[in-house]
Amino acid sequence: MYKNLESSIRYLKGVGPKKAQLFARMGVATIIDLLYYFPSRYEDRRELKPISEAQPGDELTLKAKVLYKNVRRSFRRRGFSVLEVLVQNDTGKINAVWFNQPYLENYFHIGQEIVLSGKVEKYDERLQLNSPEFESCGNDETSDDDNLSVGRIVPIYPLTQGITQRYLRWLVKLCLDEYIPKIVDPLSYDIRKRRELLNLAQSLRNIHFPENESLQKESYNRVSFDDFFLYQVPVVLRKLNSKQKKGISHSVDESLSSEFQQCLGFELTTAQKKVLEEIKNDMISNRPMQRLLQGDVGSGKTVVATFASLMAISGGWQVAFMVPTEILAKQHYDNIKKQVTKLKIGNKKISIALLTSSIGTSEKEKLYKKIKDGKIDLVIGTHALIQEELAFKNLGLAVIDEQHKFGVSQRALLPKKGDNPDVLIMTATPIPRTLSLTVYGDLDISSIDEMPPGRLPVKTKLYDEGDRKKVYEFITEKINQGRQAYVIYPIIEVSDSLDLKAAEEMHKELKKVFKKFNVGLIHGRLKQKQQDEIMQEFKKGKVHMLVATSVLEVGMDVSNACVMIIEHAERFGLSQLHQLRGRIGRGEHQSHCLLIADPKSEAALMRIKAITKLTDGFAIAEEDLLIRGPGEFFGKRQSGLSELRIANPITQMHSLRAAREEAIKLLHHDPGLQEKQNLQIRKLVKQRFPEYEKLMAA
Repeated sequence: MYKNLESSIRYLKGVGPKKAQLFARMGVATIIDLLYYFPSRYEDRRELKPISEAQPGDELTLKAKVLYKNVRRSFRRRGFSVLEVLVQNDTGKINAVWFNQPYLENYFHIGQEIVLSGKVEKYDERLQLNSPEFESCGNDETSDDDNLSVGRIVPIYPLTQGITQRYLRWLVKLCLDEYIPKIVDPLSYDIRKRRELLNLAQSLRNIHFPENESLQKESYNRVSFDDFFLYQVPVVLRKLNSKQKKGISHSVDESLSSEFQQCLGFELTTAQKKVLEEIKNDMISNRPMQRLLQGDVGSGKTVVATFASLMAISGGWQVAFMVPTEILAKQHYDNIKKQVTKLKIGNKKISIALLTSSIGTSEKEKLYKKIKDGKIDLVIGTHALIQEELAFKNLGLAVIDEQHKFGVSQRALLPKKGDNPDVLIMTATPIPRTLSLTVYGDLDISSIDEMPPGRLPVKTKLYDEGDRKKVYEFITEKINQGRQAYVIYPIIEVSDSLDLKAAEEMHKELKKVFKKFNVGLIHGRLKQKQQDEIMQEFKKGKVHMLVATSVLEVGMDVSNACVMIIEHAERFGLSQLHQLRGRIGRGEHQSHCLLIADPKSEAALMRIKAITKLTDGFAIAEEDLLIRGPGEFFGKRQSGLSELRIANPITQMHSLRAAREEAIKLLHHDPGLQEKQNLQIRKLVKQRFPEYEKLMAA
């Protein structure tokens, strides 16, 4: 059968349907997928150290034969076993030991030739390798004719059960030899020369089987550049596309803004004033505003968005303000309505409406008609705002809050309700400063990096299970002083598979522990009406302690709540912990976040250390990116950075910026990617980011 780069991997020699299913677990479906399935690390096996020269602490890689194997089972620790394998080559003998993996006994047999790699340790006056990595030097079709496993820098790949390192190396080498000539290099010679990049064929060979460290590094840089470049093309296209459109030139009524400032009863921070000036300049221009407003929880983004809304409304335009949850929509509606209730445009009061999915059909239809007729100036709502049936008379500004809760396609739907309205996107999960310009390259970025005066940072402290009594005593003390508390759990119901306290179960328990107090419960499975009722009770102070899941992450603002306990804090992401913590610390009283956790993994420990040490959202975002890496940090719904195969925007900022510069240069010259030398780029962008195909001329 004729095979091309997009052909299924099952048709390769030595694969077939069963192996193809195993490869699918690794995200490898086609031949090109295999060529881009890169090693996670390398082992230098060019000069194998003699066993006789090994010292404790050395990293030793050796090729040897199995002389002896034995499994010992412990009488003291039931079910615990030790597998010991003695290996020998012409430089000496050494033991290899694996703990509690008795199934490995069937893997090794006397006379078998294997490669071992691990740390040398001393035990009972003899040297041994503790739990080394291993692979067999078999005599099948993957035999070491090409010397892929020793005598060179050897690639080590992430695997799934049923696929071995040796087999995968053999298959990748087979693929490289046959299909490299069919790969078209998307980068022109000019770009490669300007940026000192290898060609793609050479890079793919040397990223899998490097001739030396220098070529491996150059190959990594080349493939990373491709990653960044192909990501930047649609980003730059979006920017060019929006800049070419004619937008609304708003006539801003300064007196209305002054009146609103007086109604607030507090002074804006310097950061808020600076951001407002940037937004105003955008709105009076005749190009559509595409601005991202990022700022920490509680930094005053909503007030800035309200000012922007008034700028649009004062010129006779409508505003749509979309948020991810009904609780947050209701909170914004109540707060903004209270703030603008005295304001008038001419003789007319500003009309505000709330639109959520829980509103009844007849009421919704009436509201739809009012919006279509232009009788509503500002509509605040959830996903209900992007329903097809909803039409605006003259939408002039779309505000999207907590943008990370919406997918890229969802965010794009709201502006389509108008004729190139201005767009203000807000996030309390800031992108690290080093990445903002590149990740959101199609948006202008404003940052509120200053908290309102008098805001006390939340004190965050870690406790373990043994400190529970102390934690409960602290809550009791604070509630007796008139304060309120949140208790957060990662799950709703107790699960057999997870040894975690669940919100429903602990709600019952906490009601017994805190008999004197009113303990409420809120989670995502409750009907919206129930959630609203509980929140109102909590806001009024009738509920002293609120047990919740991460439904609390977005939208609750109760200034009297100044204690938060987060159970199983190691189960939450860092930015999620920071978002949850942002629900307290909003009043005049000192707030405390108490984490009850048992972090066992390195990543969990890093998250807990970061949240107890840091309070600034931008610093937390930097730390989160370092811990999780770009793919996890940005999420597949949010950003093409989850499509990066190998590049790391943290460590390769220089390459990322260079790729952006080249994308801008190319698209200014050929925005439709129609020229012959750019057709491969066009094809790859369409494959990776099909949603942006419309941006390229047909």
